[in-house]
Amino acid sequence: MSEQFEAGLRRAADAVGKLREAIGHVVVGQGAVVDQVMWGLVAGGHVLLEGAPGLGKTLLVRTLSQCLDLRFSRIQFTPDLMPSDVIGTNVLILDPSQRAAGTMFAVQKGPIFGQIVLADEINRATPKTQSALLEAMAEHAVTIAGTRHVLEEPFFVLATENPIEMEGTYPLPEAQLDRFLLKVLVPNPTEDELVDVLGRTTGREMGAPPRVLDQAGILALRLMCRDVVVAEPVARYAARLVRASDPTDAQAPDLVKRSLRYGAGVRGAQSLVLAAKAVALCEGRANVSFADVARVAKPALRHRIIRSFEGEADGVSTDSVIDALLASVEARPAKVDAERARTA
Repeated sequence: MSEQFEAGLRRAADAVGKLREAIGHVVVGQGAVVDQVMWGLVAGGHVLLEGAPGLGKTLLVRTLSQCLDLRFSRIQFTPDLMPSDVIGTNVLILDPSQRAAGTMFAVQKGPIFGQIVLADEINRATPKTQSALLEAMAEHAVTIAGTRHVLEEPFFVLATENPIEMEGTYPLPEAQLDRFLLKVLVPNPTEDELVDVLGRTTGREMGAPPRVLDQAGILALRLMCRDVVVAEPVARYAARLVRASDPTDAQAPDLVKRSLRYGAGVRGAQSLVLAAKAVALCEGRANVSFADVARVAKPALRHRIIRSFEGEADGVSTDSVIDALLASVEARPAKVDAERARTA
């Protein structure tokens, strides 16, 4: 490993630490949630935040945008929101200076043209509107009146949804959920954290957090994330986890065979490895470990495995299935893989 890359790793870990500290000036607790959002930002993937109202999901995204020198936009999803309200449309412009031909069309860009986009309560919009956002997430471009417009990088979508209120909501289809690199569950605060929240929110308004990273800094982090090394045994561990989530696989745990209809696919394996690379980079390491893959398994896979009717009836959660996967799939070092290959 070159000295230049080692220096880059130290700068990356320092920048992520400063960003985490800046967010902590506003957001109380939620350390695991902040870390997972950092992984998505560094890895270049989008993040879905799920939690009850009032847990600070929107505050976290807004605070992150204040710490980054990027354009921020917010889309409040409602049942009457149309795709053109998200991506934009062509509008008629009247030009009084031209008497004969006094009209022209101009592109009115929608809020999707931000660099950090908050899709608030995404499950309250109709599938047609959801697909407009998710297409932009996949392609990093939108088409307006037949013209393709490329979105400026970095393009990072943080969507929120409320799992409690199901009336008037349109749950995201599994194929669209797959577009999110990570699904993060936002927990309730502890007693101490709640006391801290009350102290901060019922007094005078706090100042904005400092800006930590700009566009060039974030793009550099994303390039460096791709250069983090994943040894073959670690990649095989990620592959075995994904393979074991398939209920038709012979090596799948009994809980998987009983409770799942479909397991994670190829994109699930890619998300495991990419998120694990982000974990290593955020900690200043050049190599991904087995523990990194296990650490990102839940946010990377929980929205990609589909429970069967029996699993839903028994109340089996996707996180408990992933726990069973982690317990059953062995993390083997290179020498063990080599020995098994010789004796096979």
